[in-house]
Amino acid sequence: MSISVWDYLPEYENEREEILEAVDTVFRSGQLVLGKSVRGFEREFADYHGLPHCVGVDNGTNAVKLALEAVGVGPGDEVITVSNTAAPTVLAIDSAGATPVFVDVRRDDYLMNVDQVAAAITPRTKALLPVHLYGQCVDMTPLHTLAAEHGLAVVEDCAQAHGATQRGQLAGTFGDTAAFSFYPTKVLGAYGDGGAVVTPNQKTAEELRKLRYYGMRDVYYVVRTPGHNSRLDEVHAEILRRKLRRLDDYVAGRRTVAARYAEALGDTELELPKVNDGNEHVYYVYVVRHPDRDRIISELANHGIKLNISYPWPVHTMTGFAHLGYERGSLPVTEELADQIFSLPMYPSLDLDRQHRVIDAVRQVLGVDRAGMAVAREGA
Repeated sequence: MSISVWDYLPEYENEREEILEAVDTVFRSGQLVLGKSVRGFEREFADYHGLPHCVGVDNGTNAVKLALEAVGVGPGDEVITVSNTAAPTVLAIDSAGATPVFVDVRRDDYLMNVDQVAAAITPRTKALLPVHLYGQCVDMTPLHTLAAEHGLAVVEDCAQAHGATQRGQLAGTFGDTAAFSFYPTKVLGAYGDGGAVVTPNQKTAEELRKLRYYGMRDVYYVVRTPGHNSRLDEVHAEILRRKLRRLDDYVAGRRTVAARYAEALGDTELELPKVNDGNEHVYYVYVVRHPDRDRIISELANHGIKLNISYPWPVHTMTGFAHLGYERGSLPVTEELADQIFSLPMYPSLDLDRQHRVIDAVRQVLGVDRAGMAVAREGA
């Protein structure tokens, strides 16, 4: 039996009755678009973050796009972010009409190198877009200082950081807006696409509600300003309401899996995730690093362990973003990581037997026995 980097089926078996009940609740409600379920989820997700406003949208990409547009980002503006991220982060900036400007990431935690941000600010810079990658927060204090000094908006990409905290403060509560994805793999995932934007600002929330609904506000058919069709689906919203009650349990489960990996693989050559002081990691993915990454992945596949790379191609090297003018070598840490990082299986319902199988296979491929003694590799 193979083991995938992510699998929703064990979780579904545990929660099947409640999930089906959520679907039935919506189908019997008499309202299938922007009804009680969306409003209920928006209220509850906002409450979870201690914020007054949440606006549900159709996916995480549009959550970033609308979060940017709601704070005034548009054509001619620049948004500072990173290339070590999922392409949708950058696609959202481009879709808003702005230009992404990249800074490198740090070698130890793979997050935005905030020390490089000041030098990247120009008169066209409108927003800073930190990506709370893999499940822990970017260092937000210096970003806030820079934003205040230069009059910039802060838009958090929290697609991978539901429930993560920094010095006790939840991801998504540091900025002017924060975008979340509820893609099925996420820490809080729906059974299809979904997203949301949270904000402390009422006018920003009003703008978001208008933007997600064609640019209309009070009366259908009356477009105030051109907007989008970006509504969160009622069924996904009702499922997310049920799953939100378990979010802290999902996070605890992921941390348990991560702790086992750390204990069992800490004596190997793998570079394991670093958790920064003041951060509480939620381990959306468990990213490790090794210079012989490709061989390791290939050999683990022979053991039935199917792994993932997040991300093998930095955004600035993709042909679709060649117009930005970034040459190979312009973001050296990001490019180095792309050749070395990979993710071990990580989800709360990853049972002990499967995790031990992963650990044993990894140790065998690395040439380390269970007692931690190096084993001579054949041909070495």
